[in-house]
Amino acid sequence: MPKMKTKSGVKKRFKFTATGKVKHGVAGKRHRLISHNAKYIRQNRGTSVLSDSDAGHVRLWAPYGLK
Repeated sequence: MPKMKTKSGVKKRFKFTATGKVKHGVAGKRHRLISHNAKYIRQNRGTSVLSDSDAGHVRLWAPYGLK
């Protein structure tokens, strides 16, 4: 059987932690930031962890994990 392929978008957008959780960048930080207040920009800095239900989908798209 051939190997399953990892979705290209998942390679670019997600990382797995050592405990198996899925990290992702926060949405809404690319452009039009002048319309967001400072609290929104500050709280969405960095990365966050996906919920378990969403992380299940990402794990299906990355069958062998990510490096």
